[in-house]
Amino acid sequence: MQATENLKEEHKAIKVMLQILDKVCQKLEAGEKVNPDHLAQTVDFIKVFADKCHHGKEEDALFPALVAVGIPKERGPVGVMLIEHNKGRDYVKGMSEAVAEYSKGNRQASAKFVENAKNYIALLSQHIDKEETVLFPMGNARLSKETQAKLSEEFERIENERIGPGKHEELHILLHRLNEIYG
Repeated sequence: MQATENLKEEHKAIKVMLQILDKVCQKLEAGEKVNPDHLAQTVDFIKVFADKCHHGKEEDALFPALVAVGIPKERGPVGVMLIEHNKGRDYVKGMSEAVAEYSKGNRQASAKFVENAKNYIALLSQHIDKEETVLFPMGNARLSKETQAKLSEEFERIENERIGPGKHEELHILLHRLNEIYG
């Protein structure tokens, strides 16, 4: 299996979380109270699953391999993906700050959460689309089967080191639970 298939599978989970996040935003915009723990869990999922694990695999393994086979970083697709990862982190930071305030009873913080969440949803939706329709096919055409196999092994190592054994499955259980509530 190509290493990018692993990343596409993770994209499916991230897309589910983006849908949950959108439903949460709709509730907040309608003036409904949302369980602060659920807000914190959505942000934690994004921080751990999407950023630490998924983006970690891309930044530490896939992107360097793509650059090594001639896909440009500076002013190229890899550089764009890195810029978008950082922009996403800024939105997640804003959501995290808003959750802290919302958890203290500050209902005004919901507007900050919604603004950052909507920006994050828009960014990640088009980011995933670009990876799956442009970057991954470019990489798959240039990366050897041996490199793909090494990347898959590296992804497993990164996942175990960054988030720990079993954490991936725990996050999928959380995702399923939140999807039952907000899906």
